[in-house]
Amino acid sequence: MTDTGKSRFTRRQFCGNSAILGCLGALTGRLGAWAVDSPSAISTNGAGSLRAHAAARGLLYGTAVMPQLLDIDGFAAGKTADPYTQLIAKQANILVAETSMKWGPLRPTPDTFDFTQADRMMRFASLADQRVRGHNLCWHENVPGWLTATANKDNARQILTHHIEVVAAHFRGKLHSWDVVNEAIKPTDGLPDGLRKTIWFDLIGPDYLELAFRTAAAADPQAKLTYNDYGIELDTPAQSEKRAKVLVLLRRFKAKGVPIHAVGVQSHLDATGPQPGRGLREFIREAAKMDLEVYITEMDVNTHAVVGGPDAQDAAVAAVYLDYLRLVLAEPNVPIALTWGITSANSWLNKLHGSQSTRADGARERPLPFDDDLKPTSAFVALREAIDATHTVMTGVAKS
Repeated sequence: MTDTGKSRFTRRQFCGNSAILGCLGALTGRLGAWAVDSPSAISTNGAGSLRAHAAARGLLYGTAVMPQLLDIDGFAAGKTADPYTQLIAKQANILVAETSMKWGPLRPTPDTFDFTQADRMMRFASLADQRVRGHNLCWHENVPGWLTATANKDNARQILTHHIEVVAAHFRGKLHSWDVVNEAIKPTDGLPDGLRKTIWFDLIGPDYLELAFRTAAAADPQAKLTYNDYGIELDTPAQSEKRAKVLVLLRRFKAKGVPIHAVGVQSHLDATGPQPGRGLREFIREAAKMDLEVYITEMDVNTHAVVGGPDAQDAAVAAVYLDYLRLVLAEPNVPIALTWGITSANSWLNKLHGSQSTRADGARERPLPFDDDLKPTSAFVALREAIDATHTVMTGVAKS
């Protein structure tokens, strides 16, 4: 693992299946005894919140949310007792909708848009004084059935353009940023420049990427426009190749004057195996040379292969948060870190296979800063410490 000038432990020290007790002891030494023994004993509200620690350093910490779970009316009246609603309000200063801004929920028919849940989130964010990221305007997944049934080479360009124009205009001037195109690179598909074979590539060609960004910029010139992707964090051959292809795409955009302001690194990481290092740091610095920000957009830590109980999971997850966020937040063009959910109770990793756990012991995964009972885990402490280790302390509001 890349050394950032701070004392750090390797992944094997934390996740070796035969050294779980040593793992716990090592993490205790790094984060303080309370981090492993009783993270619930520390203050997580007010000045102790992730939101406050991020804002003090000019950063935005955020989370993906499901608007249907929020008690917005109760929160507006100052009477909500719902712990999930309170947690989101207290911990995050930027939100992103987990699903409600994607094509599927927004486009029930070719002629109608349903902004109900997305608008609920926007209302909550306004009440809680939070920023919002849009996710996403163009993706090959989570699309409505009518699209795959009716889109063809004659109408696909108009369908994509119309969708982006309507959706981006609906939120015009209200969003921090948009994930304009999501996951468009897949070198194993064998297409030029590593592009992924998608419905949009098949029907429009590679120009769909530029079309999406230019349309979004015209519809909402204030939002920061982002390309978002996964599997570009590690220095494995496959991820290194994909990361290089993303750079090719970004450089082509800049050379052609395509309006783009940031690249999103999803950061769905694994508690075992290789971890991010030099390659990602160089990628972030190459983005900076193109005057691009880098956003950590969907972070969580998979614990399917960690052997041991909750303490073992928490120690492994905390180690990843601490090392990874110290690595990326040390770069001045990384102003935002979002986790993909805030509590394991709602994590997609625990929903992916329904009631069937991916772990050998049948236990639920613990990939996020709060557990199923909305209690802070060691990952909360690690995340907060990583934020505190960043390069800048601000006296005003968080930077964009």
